[in-house]
Amino acid sequence: MTALTPKERLAIDRVKMPEQDAKQRACNFTEVNLGLTQERAMEEAQRCIACKNKPCVDGCPVAVRIPEFITAVAAGNFEEAARILRVDNALPATTGRVCPQEVQCEGVCVRGKKGHPVAIGWLERFVADWAAEHMPKEHPPTTTTGFRVAVVGSGPGGLTTAGELARLGHKVHIFEALHDTGGVLRYGIPEFRLPKAVVDREVENLRTLGVVIECNVIVGRTLTVDELAVAFDAVFIANGAGLPMFLDVPGENFKGVYSANEYLTRVNLMGAGQDLKGGTPIARGETVVVFGGGNVAMDGVRTAKRLGAAHAICAYRRTRAEMPARSEEIAHAEEEGIEFHYLLAPLEILADAKGWVRAVRVQKMQLGEPDASGRRRPMPIAGSEFEMPCQIVVVALGTTANPLLTNATPALKLNKWQNIVVDAKQATAMAGVFAGGDIVRGGATVILAMGDGKVAAFGIDEYLKNKIPKHQA
Repeated sequence: MTALTPKERLAIDRVKMPEQDAKQRACNFTEVNLGLTQERAMEEAQRCIACKNKPCVDGCPVAVRIPEFITAVAAGNFEEAARILRVDNALPATTGRVCPQEVQCEGVCVRGKKGHPVAIGWLERFVADWAAEHMPKEHPPTTTTGFRVAVVGSGPGGLTTAGELARLGHKVHIFEALHDTGGVLRYGIPEFRLPKAVVDREVENLRTLGVVIECNVIVGRTLTVDELAVAFDAVFIANGAGLPMFLDVPGENFKGVYSANEYLTRVNLMGAGQDLKGGTPIARGETVVVFGGGNVAMDGVRTAKRLGAAHAICAYRRTRAEMPARSEEIAHAEEEGIEFHYLLAPLEILADAKGWVRAVRVQKMQLGEPDASGRRRPMPIAGSEFEMPCQIVVVALGTTANPLLTNATPALKLNKWQNIVVDAKQATAMAGVFAGGDIVRGGATVILAMGDGKVAAFGIDEYLKNKIPKHQA
């Protein structure tokens, strides 16, 4: 391929991502984005001008060598692009689909200053999917260190740490509380955004590296961190922050009220997205109201639409401009017929005589001065209350740390939010015990958890240097 001049690169428009038709996809759980063709991927990759200072790399929590892999894609050398990604990112097919690139790598792309940034996420997904079809899986290292590391949780942080440590020659054993792997990747993100087959594929890649995964083990109940610290040379805690936050309004205990965690888990792990004979593991309604404005709220309300709700409503107490959800997810929701009710806050959930939700009493809001987050604070409008009829209410306000593990591990230092305190290398107050992801940050993103996992892996490797493996001591 003839090399393009900078001017020719700048003249190329950003490609379009092929998608399912909005009306069709609103009735199924098949992935919305269909992926780029080889030709489209190469065309998009040619838009990269290979900046000398590489701001996109600095904007990536796992420091993927973005210009290098994109240059390989532009040249049609997909195998080389995949090798680069494999070194830097343990879960490229996942992050290519769910990572908020628009506020990270793409958000600082030089091309975005006078137009559209390079579609880094789409290219990452393309390369990962191509590699899964055309390249063999990685092999475990030929030599091992003899050290054994326990990882608590098989979510994005735990999987990333496990992959990095396995490549360094350490033996890794993951303990997962649920009956299947992936953590939030499997139970929290709908199939139409992240197919479970992709999660399975990425987990299997780690198994080929020699990572052992044991499910149905609740650390803090089945085993303790102290016991793991005795049996293993190091421990990494990545059990997430799975305790849902609620509205703190009357009526939240009525039937038909779900946290987003429970709602999405029942769909992803219990088959509520299927037409099951004899009932379904989730209640369905003609009108479903989801409170929240983040990605989880988008997942919840779009799921409700697919479960048959004639009116799937997202109620948010600020305006569209303040919504923290990804712009792509909001746009997809709008295309699918999701109804958005802005500047609305819940006051009380109302039920019928049998205890099932019949309506939610809400109040109109207006934006005042900015709060600590920098967003304008929603203020109630007196006398604006009214009832919104519905049968299902889903609360998507975020999560906090589940205290089960930390209550059983008094040696860990916690902050005021009950998250584990760590240093710059993700080390906790316990010798040889590290932590990362939501249990440290509170509710965050998949890629930030992965970034913590990568830092922790190198911190653990450094900690183990000049030590003797316990089984050899």
